[in-house]
Amino acid sequence: MSDYVVMFPADRETEWEAGSEADHQAVYDTDLEFGRLLAQRGGRITGGAELATARRTHVVRRGPNGTALVTDGPYAESVEQLSGFYLVTTEDEAGLLDAAHVLLRSHPAVEIRPVEGT
Repeated sequence: MSDYVVMFPADRETEWEAGSEADHQAVYDTDLEFGRLLAQRGGRITGGAELATARRTHVVRRGPNGTALVTDGPYAESVEQLSGFYLVTTEDEAGLLDAAHVLLRSHPAVEIRPVEGT
């Protein structure tokens, strides 16, 4: 079995925050359908999380003389922020990619990356 991270770039945070409970439930239902499709192909979701908005981000980086600098908000050079992720285990990468198509109903993009060493 191989492990993958399925990531959701968050380019619609304002829309999400303005959405109703029904809007949010529609996204959660799509995610549940992804889990069912993945299970039909022999895979499973082993972990994951919905992340807080980028405005609640703290960035720790090396400053002058090796000191640590902590700033609030997303890292300014980031193109996209991550809104959530799933950890997935499967032997069928093609099946994972096929199941991930359903996620596009609720997520503008999905990035799937293998975990090294699995």
